[in-house]
Amino acid sequence: MTQQTLTGSCLCGALHYSVEGEPVRFYHCHCSRCRKATGTGHASNVFVAGGTLQWTGDTDSIASYKLPDAERFARTFCKTCGGPLPKEIPDMQLVLIPAGTLDTEPNIPPQAHIFQDSKTAWSCSDDVIPCFSAYPE
Repeated sequence: MTQQTLTGSCLCGALHYSVEGEPVRFYHCHCSRCRKATGTGHASNVFVAGGTLQWTGDTDSIASYKLPDAERFARTFCKTCGGPLPKEIPDMQLVLIPAGTLDTEPNIPPQAHIFQDSKTAWSCSDDVIPCFSAYPE
């Protein structure tokens, strides 16, 4: 992989970020914590090694929640819109980026579905279901 600068923002646009470093992992996590934190079937996260995270906008709007009984599970989000935001993981020298917040494409594709045993029956599957470019009629 190569170094890359990734940019993105929260839903309301109050916070913008850039992360410079080497994208090394891109996982879809199906664990129950990620499902509850996102309200979806899985969280999609890009991990950037040696990443430098920089913010623009109202940094007073950045909030975090660490699950008390979890070693590493924490969620960083915008206080205004609740949108997820990147977070630094200092002990691993990584920056975790919620992939849906990106405005630029990472130079790596998703590599794995993790915690697959926690996957719900209705979550992303290999079944072919109809696709639409907008709401179906």
